[in-house]
This record gives sequence, structure tokens and C-alpha cells, in this order.
Amino acid sequence: MDKELCLKVVNGLSIPTDIASLKIMAHVYKKQDTDSVFAKTVESLVSTVPYIDWVGIYMYEDLNHKLVAASCFENDLRWDCNSELKFPVTNASSSEIGMMVVRTKEAIAFDVTDVSTLETIASAIGYESTLN
Repeated sequence: MDKELCLKVVNGLSIPTDIASLKIMAHVYKKQDTDSVFAKTVESLVSTVPYIDWVGIYMYEDLNHKLVAASCFENDLRWDCNSELKFPVTNASSSEIGMMVVRTKEAIAFDVTDVSTLETIASAIGYESTLN
């Protein structure tokens, strides 16, 4: 195992992702409006998880992807990031209605727990947004 990856696992760097998840879920289950939930999601992930540098939520409109929330609209790190994860945002009937993109400048940043937690967040924000 890579020394850097081993240190991240030992140091429990997935804990910040779990903390961000709790903040987001509290906002989701308060039945806030969709824009507020999306804004809280990107803000919580970037401010709470030290290795997440950019988050964007895209919603599908016809055949286009519309960026509806981002931690920074001017700089999405598209060319500067080393790692990128994409998670489908699904509605109450499990149809994909958008995508949450998470980017980092670190080469090895995400672990299995991060992936699982971020999948849960993407599903929750999509599900609740279609119910509101």
C-alpha cells in the first residue's frame, strides 16, 4: 500500500466526509428548498472536508447539463484536479436527474468510505428535491 494512502486510512480522513454528510442531511430533512439544499451541500463538502477542493451539482434539462450549484462558479478545477468522482443524483422514482461532481487537487484523496458517503448524499439531495 502506498505510504500516503496508508497515512490517510490511519488518520481517518473519511471522518470529515461523514461530518459534512450529517450537516447536509440535517438540511435535507428540514425540507428546505432545493436551491438551499444544493448550496448547503457544496458549501459543507468544501468547508468541512480538507481534501475536497471543488463540488458542483448539475441538473439535466432536456439534453443539457446545467450547473445549479458550485463551490466556485468561476473555477471548477476541470484542468487542475488530480482526482474526480461523479455521483448520479436520482429522484424518488430512481431516475437520474443530475450529477454531483467532486474534485480534488490531491492525487490520492478518496477512500471507500468517502465514495459510499458521497453516493448517499447525491441520492438524498435528489430524492428530497423532487419531493419538495
